[in-house]
Amino acid sequence: MRPVLVFDGDCGFCTTCVRFVERYLRPDATIIAWQFADLGELGVTRERAEYELLWVDQRGRAFGGAQAVAKLLIRAGLPWSAPGLLLRVPPVRWLAHWLYRAVADNRGRLPGGTPACALPADRRPLQR
Repeated sequence: MRPVLVFDGDCGFCTTCVRFVERYLRPDATIIAWQFADLGELGVTRERAEYELLWVDQRGRAFGGAQAVAKLLIRAGLPWSAPGLLLRVPPVRWLAHWLYRAVADNRGRLPGGTPACALPADRRPLQR
């Protein structure tokens, strides 16, 4: 099984970031919006997928938030793997977690984001 990157397909900011990843990082991974993923098969809950970006590795282990970003960068190879490895080491890891949460909690205000990004998934206008 290839690793799987699970993102919020209803969020404009998240989708913009994923398009960047697909174009420039090209990791050897499956990238899918949680709205279209079989979350049970991946071993993650909808609540967790709504809360943070997820990386599910070949063994079925799920990493979320900044650690999902770190795993993605590592999988993309050089030069991206160097910052990915750095994101795994304290105290950078702690700072990365804080920064990820700040971005995720404010994604509706960021470039590419929409007001719907700030809403819980079940209250978004285009809920699937």
